[in-house]
Amino acid sequence: MKFARDTWLIFERQMLLLVRQPIWVFVGVFQPVMYLLLFAPLLKPALNAPTQADAYRIFVPGLLVLLAIFGGLFQGFGLIAELRAGVIERSRVTPISRLALLLGRSLRDVVSLIVQAVIITLLALLFGLTVFIGDLLLAYLMLALIALMTSAVSYGIALMVKSEDALAPLMNTIAQPVLLLSGILLPLTFAPGWLQGVADWNPFSWAVEGTRALFAGDLGNDRVWQGLSIVAVLTAAAVAWAAREFARSVR
Repeated sequence: MKFARDTWLIFERQMLLLVRQPIWVFVGVFQPVMYLLLFAPLLKPALNAPTQADAYRIFVPGLLVLLAIFGGLFQGFGLIAELRAGVIERSRVTPISRLALLLGRSLRDVVSLIVQAVIITLLALLFGLTVFIGDLLLAYLMLALIALMTSAVSYGIALMVKSEDALAPLMNTIAQPVLLLSGILLPLTFAPGWLQGVADWNPFSWAVEGTRALFAGDLGNDRVWQGLSIVAVLTAAAVAWAAREFARSVR
């Protein structure tokens, strides 16, 4: 009960800060919207898709996973600002759960992601995308787990490096191969065999394929449950590691 209350208090404070500056939600969604408006219309002939809706079923899931990955990986910059302001330092004298310090922040990031994902999905519906609500909700669960995992990793690394100058290149180094080996913008079925073999070791490629299967209405596809299972395990590991970093920082 105390842990749940502590998590809620941190989450409530972080949401209040977000609501006071809602511009960041729209800043985060701006680039994906540009891809949706300016890049997605080119995909129908490139993918030999029968209709524009089929092209969006391939592209939009990858775009949402991209949003979850990048939105989470760069949350550590805000934590470094809090470290510099002494917010984390003052937490040392409080009895609040160290895990709650992490989860309250990460859950704020998940809520922000879902809001952005809904905006992108609604825009895609205007362009002809169709998806069953049950499959969409399961896809959002996948996105929420990815956002929780990547934000936890970002917070943990931020507590280790404690510098924006170190965090920025490190996050970019992580993000670039993840993006290229996930088949986010284009399916990896078009890639040579060796590249597909390397991508199989990237957990986010499983998440992308699972999300695409859900948008296609293929709930029974093995990639859906494999992707959810892999992401769930990695999320639990990331949260456990980041929580230890929080415990060290406020010890």
